[in-house]
Amino acid sequence: MDDRPVAALKIGAPLATPGAMGLRLTPSRDQGCGVRQRSAAQRAPSATAVLVQRAATAWRALDRRALLECLREADQLEPPHEPYRARKAMLEGGLALAGQLEPRRLERLYLLLCEAALTALEPEPREPELLNYAGVAFYELAARDVAGTLFEATLRLDPAHPDARRNLQAARSRRRVPPLAAATVATVKRLGGRARELAAAAQPVSGLRLSLCMIVRDEEEMLPRCLAAAREAVDEIVVVDTGSRDRTREIARDFGARVIDFAWTGSFADARNVSVDAATGDWILFLDADEVLVADDIPKLRALTGRTWREAFQLVETSYTGELEHGTAVTHSALRMFRNRPIYRFRGRLHEQFAWALPASLPERIEQTDVRVEHFGYLGVVRDARDKARRNIELLLRQAEESQANSFLDFNLGSEYLAIGDLAGAVRHLRRARANIDRDGGPRVLQFVPTLYVRLALTLRQLRAFDEAIEVLEEGARLFPDLTDLVFERAWVEAERGRLEEAERLFERCLEMGEAPSRYTSMRGCGSHLARIGLAEIATKRGDTEAAERHALLALEEGLAHPAAVLFAASVLVRRGASAEEVTERVERRLAATPTNAFLVGIALYEGGHVAAAEERFRKVCALQPGNDRARVAHGEALLSMKRWADAAATCAGVPDDSPVAEAARRCELFARLAAGDADTATAALERARAVLDAAELAVFEGWRDRLKGRDPGLLPAASAALLCQCLEALLRVEEIDTFAQLVPLLERCTIAARERRELLAGIYLRRGFLDSAAEEWIAACHEHGPDPDALIGLAQVAYAKGMLDDALVFAEEARQRAPTDARCIHLHQHLARLAGAGSDEMAAHPERP
Repeated sequence: MDDRPVAALKIGAPLATPGAMGLRLTPSRDQGCGVRQRSAAQRAPSATAVLVQRAATAWRALDRRALLECLREADQLEPPHEPYRARKAMLEGGLALAGQLEPRRLERLYLLLCEAALTALEPEPREPELLNYAGVAFYELAARDVAGTLFEATLRLDPAHPDARRNLQAARSRRRVPPLAAATVATVKRLGGRARELAAAAQPVSGLRLSLCMIVRDEEEMLPRCLAAAREAVDEIVVVDTGSRDRTREIARDFGARVIDFAWTGSFADARNVSVDAATGDWILFLDADEVLVADDIPKLRALTGRTWREAFQLVETSYTGELEHGTAVTHSALRMFRNRPIYRFRGRLHEQFAWALPASLPERIEQTDVRVEHFGYLGVVRDARDKARRNIELLLRQAEESQANSFLDFNLGSEYLAIGDLAGAVRHLRRARANIDRDGGPRVLQFVPTLYVRLALTLRQLRAFDEAIEVLEEGARLFPDLTDLVFERAWVEAERGRLEEAERLFERCLEMGEAPSRYTSMRGCGSHLARIGLAEIATKRGDTEAAERHALLALEEGLAHPAAVLFAASVLVRRGASAEEVTERVERRLAATPTNAFLVGIALYEGGHVAAAEERFRKVCALQPGNDRARVAHGEALLSMKRWADAAATCAGVPDDSPVAEAARRCELFARLAAGDADTATAALERARAVLDAAELAVFEGWRDRLKGRDPGLLPAASAALLCQCLEALLRVEEIDTFAQLVPLLERCTIAARERRELLAGIYLRRGFLDSAAEEWIAACHEHGPDPDALIGLAQVAYAKGMLDDALVFAEEARQRAPTDARCIHLHQHLARLAGAGSDEMAAHPERP
């Protein structure tokens, strides 16, 4: 093994110097900062380039006076980056020259390198790269103790320096060195004292201040948690309010923030820059109200303020997505802290950026830290409450009109369309972003590109464009072979194509890879519990319940009680037919007894028909967390299933109107009061619900109330049909036949097509097992309006459920002939034909509806 010191240079291919004093050079690491790389001419202003060229001439002549003059002139270059950039480039020029000189001239070169490196460090000793270069120079002149001191100073500032640790080990080892001239030895000894003084001065700075800068609007719900976590970490809080109508300003002032009112201009960058302009700290930390610093990491965050050799820091942000009980999360690096300099200001209406101003060609100025931030703004209930995705799309489209199109803008637009389920809009913009990657800087420079490949493939999979999805994933894997998310998404593509063995192999590969490196925006769990869930799903498709349960319980362990794993494990057992007691034994007793875990297990039990056991868990959660509105609604729905109308109404009535689940609570309360036949209390509840429910939903409950009072309910809008059908199906589920019969006429009052009424009602009957009634409705629809694929599919399902496979196949064939490209008709016919060909044993093994 080569144990010689390494100097990380950005001068092209690795160089090797000949002789015993040889030095191996490696290209410098490229951390990147999400900014497009620029050409050499753009990276360095002309004054810097000229000075570095003069230094190169001095190096070739080994002209000490000229070289030191160039190093001192670097002070006159444009701050803050050009002086350092020039000094670094000059030293790298000398190190590169070592590979071109004959051995007799190397001694003079390294002696000059020692002095040049110390001169470069004198204006500011806190420079890990320059300290490492100085250490290499002294090492090559056999001054191992001095070199070791310089390498130790490098590591004190930057413990993760890619070369200094190995260099320190080399300095501590023995090696044979050719004899040096007496004058060289004397000069090295003299310079060594100067080197030790500079190394001792290379300490983090103390006493620098950190300002938290925020922009907010109507954040009274989220802001207290954010500020409570950040208050001890920062020296100043600046909050720019863009028009709050709630208590946001008062809450911010309660936490000691300076609040600035700023009229919203439609640009997040404008508001963000107002907060930065007002900050007085040495460093800026910016957060949103739905982001929370992890308390254990506050000392680490404070320590960052002393690292003046950095310009910005990337924190590790975990964004929770989906619904609260799912617990899915994405982890990525977020550039959230930077030096308070006038040159660092934001651009962009949405997804505002300041990285454009950072020195992209000096990657050592940006550090990836392990300080954590948790982001709750992508949770389904939060996004729904604020309609963030649609607002973001509007802002991004305005930005597209104002500026030149670019891949980052299309990536963000595609991501927002994906968030609201608009797959056509998502795939259009994500494809365009992929097409323009190379034009905008290339996949190695643009930080969002790995995520772009994952999201485009996900969208294509949901559109069932499997071949294109695989093409995208294969291209992504060539560029980012260690991104587990790409393999995970490929596994789901193969599973949905029916290639279960390949899907299983890929999920196993995810487990081998583990979670993706933190430099990626990665879905947490792709290398652990989510891959296990995928394996359990594959086992379920194969009918291997034992393997499904094994993987589900392993997911629970690997996810460390991650909500998605808890809910999935309990659901797998319930689907298999496990009792509530068995679920308790195999799942709950593996977990900490927390309200969240009780709630998740309760959901699985409720959906599996164990209503009493679920109700008990929901009731306990509500007792422990009176403000948990989601648990209150879940408890109310369980009480509905037990026909405890009064208890259900009282439980849901306690959910406030401004809760994210207020709509569900008002529906549950009104259903309970009307199912109990209490028209008077329902009237009062209706008045309260007007602040929450839309007109179409209110019309359903008003019509039901009018039926109870014996009044003509009038016509209902077409949009009322969806909720009305949910209410009808719920009544059949709890066998309230009389109430169901009383409510069915309301469907006749909905302003929808007569065929649609018939088929909606037939679907309700089929799902609740009233097969004859379902058949009557579909037959009537065919007689009155002619057969259509929906009715024929429904009749095929009824025939199958009755064991009449031949009749089911006839209906399916006719449906396929009428709609030969309809995926439902194709799938149904294929499934029934397979069963017919396999015979009665196969049908008995697959009793579920096709």
